[in-house]
Amino acid sequence: MSDSSPVRPVVPVLEVWCDLQCPDCRSALEDVRALRERYGDRLELRLRHFPLEKHKHAFAAAQAAEEAAEQGKAWDYVEAVLGRVEELGREGEPFLVEVAGELGLDAEEFDTALIDGRHILIVDADQAEGKAIGVTGTPTYVIDGERLDGGKSQEGLRERIEEIADRLLAAPGA
Repeated sequence: MSDSSPVRPVVPVLEVWCDLQCPDCRSALEDVRALRERYGDRLELRLRHFPLEKHKHAFAAAQAAEEAAEQGKAWDYVEAVLGRVEELGREGEPFLVEVAGELGLDAEEFDTALIDGRHILIVDADQAEGKAIGVTGTPTYVIDGERLDGGKSQEGLRERIEEIADRLLAAPGA
């Protein structure tokens, strides 16, 4: 018997390993925005959490980003927080709740999520997977099994990601 359901094309995935208190990740925002604009839904950008120990509020920020995803504004929230890493460094969790309110998200639910730790396991799992695949700093990108380290320099990374994404999208069945 044959299955007549339409075959959904496979969309390439770009994992963006990020620390939301990282100035280098803030610098990478322009590239991430450009990639989202260029590819739209033809390339899935997947935020992966890799909070670095040197950033005191990065772990809480990763949990807050997961709450933003639950409330439907993951990338808006990530961009808002990354755009103001100094404020996050100074103000910590109250800043994370404030940004949620500014974006029209349920700030009270954010506060509760940070207190009850409902997203800790997701952040822990991302961090463990990142370590297992060799992520050592942020931002780091993974596309089609290739790891690209942006922590030292963003130079040429967007072009390399576009080269890989274009190849994947041109492949038969894509």
